[in-house]
Amino acid sequence: MSNWQNLLLDSLLGTKHVDSAALIKLHERSLCVASPGFSVMPSDVQTLVNGFAKNPLQARREGLYFKEKVYKCVRADDYSLYAKNENTGVVVVKTHQYLLVATYTEGMYPSVCVEATEKLGDYLRKKGD
Repeated sequence: MSNWQNLLLDSLLGTKHVDSAALIKLHERSLCVASPGFSVMPSDVQTLVNGFAKNPLQARREGLYFKEKVYKCVRADDYSLYAKNENTGVVVVKTHQYLLVATYTEGMYPSVCVEATEKLGDYLRKKGD
């Protein structure tokens, strides 16, 4: 397992409130690493990158189509994008070089998923990643 994958497993999935996680290389628009069993298709990568490349207000209005589901965007700014679909959701945090993606499912606390993902994003930004 890579250091990146260990970081995702320990800091995100270790909370028990993140179902799956991935790290996307922002400039290459490609998947760097994902938690076991979490496949992020190139079209999903493009959707997430575009969520930040476009005006965040547009993402709020239009929502987010991710992993064959339409999510209602509840937050969209220069560094964070939160979206939900019934009892599931996706949290995306932008750093200098990466998009950090975390999902939660029914029975998990979205607030814990958000907090863990934002903390890891802050850590990566401070490192220069």
